[in-house]
Amino acid sequence: MSSPSFTPTQAREVDAGLLGRFAAVVGSKYLITDPAAQEPYLVELRGLYRGRTPAVLRPGTVAEVAAILKLANETRTAIVPQGGNTGLVGGQIPHAGELVLSLNRLDRIREVDATSNTMTCEAGVVLAKAQDAAAAAERLFPLSLAAEGSCTIGGNLSTNAGGTAVLAYGNARDLVLGLEVVLADGRVWNGLSKLKKDNTGYDLKNLFVGAEGTLGVITTAVLKLFPRPRAVETAYVGLASPADALALFNLAGERAGGTVTSFELMSRTSVEFALRHGPGCRDPLGTPHPWYVLIELSSQAAGLRGALEDLLGAAAEQGRVSDATIAASLDQRKAFWHLRDMLSDVQRFEGGSIKHDVSVPIAAVPDFIAQASAAVEALIPGCRPAAFGHLGDGNVHFNVSQPVASDAAQYLARWDEMGAVVNRIVTKLHGSISAEHGIGQLKRDLLPDVKDPVALELMRSLKRTLDPNGILNPGKVL
Repeated sequence: MSSPSFTPTQAREVDAGLLGRFAAVVGSKYLITDPAAQEPYLVELRGLYRGRTPAVLRPGTVAEVAAILKLANETRTAIVPQGGNTGLVGGQIPHAGELVLSLNRLDRIREVDATSNTMTCEAGVVLAKAQDAAAAAERLFPLSLAAEGSCTIGGNLSTNAGGTAVLAYGNARDLVLGLEVVLADGRVWNGLSKLKKDNTGYDLKNLFVGAEGTLGVITTAVLKLFPRPRAVETAYVGLASPADALALFNLAGERAGGTVTSFELMSRTSVEFALRHGPGCRDPLGTPHPWYVLIELSSQAAGLRGALEDLLGAAAEQGRVSDATIAASLDQRKAFWHLRDMLSDVQRFEGGSIKHDVSVPIAAVPDFIAQASAAVEALIPGCRPAAFGHLGDGNVHFNVSQPVASDAAQYLARWDEMGAVVNRIVTKLHGSISAEHGIGQLKRDLLPDVKDPVALELMRSLKRTLDPNGILNPGKVL
């Protein structure tokens, strides 16, 4: 049974006197009470959630974050940590009048150590800035996702972000060596280690990565860097089915091995949405195909183009590939990726979209797409599944647009009903109802149905231990 202190109804009213004490920590300039100025912090990217808060706090140092949490803990004042506000499950929104703790002023890259292949970033560093800093040192920070121009390192780690390079480099959790975290009572845990080997007790950093700010506030991280690839080849491939895409993926593993760094699957429906509504989107192939794959090979050595041509040729001989084009320039490669990156954003122009961020074993992806598509079309005739995702790690964004000319509000009102249909198939195939977006508010009440009871109680025990007063992001995850 979860502690009642974990529910959002416990958020207390913050009077002027208490606001003044918080203002004394950050300075009145960085305590935002004006409703218009608060707006960017209160609305979730898709508009599913709108919050309210007496104030947004914008600390500029770790010491200020610590002082804020110490005061919040002493006064039982609920806090919602926030990065770039790009989350998609409502985890960063103050649903019940909590204070917002924005980390975006903590935006220093403290160090890039090319010898150790590490970079030390504060939580408010925008992901694209971290990528650029690594590139300037001839290194690669491989975390890459569509929101990289606005999402932040702290938010990426708090949600254990995935993206398009998980196949080769892993999730955000796999890219962290050390963390600095402010605990609920204001203590600062300094775990900013560059070590790849350290067996001196529990691996504490993994308690906070993926915890969505419910156990502590990540303020700084030591991130892994990699040698910057000297050769990159990218192909846009047309196929008949997800089964053909899976066969191509397996063939790529046999022929190209560790050079396969991205393998993205896209349905024709999702691509058509991008072609209709995405600025600058062009169809790379001359004729339409039911499905597409965007495959990228990266290496320190030359010769990748020949390897990619041989791979596609072999797949065509097996009847798995209908058509393909290999990027002939950097601009063409960017155009391929621009089309892929637009798939989620453009769906709003087609009306209501019910979205599912799920994962299944890679071998089960074709079965999942077939079963889920049939199930949602039976539930709501005329709805339009627009599936795409990271086939290389089994993560499918199974987004379903409303029937043409139907009422968006009535359609979106069936979100939970459709979610239950899709999640039953995910569970049957031994998958996860959240692959990379987290739990937040959107999926919190689903956890008891899909999570092992012992695992849930361990999670609650950790929450009670690290945040006994329930001030950190109450009502999220648990």
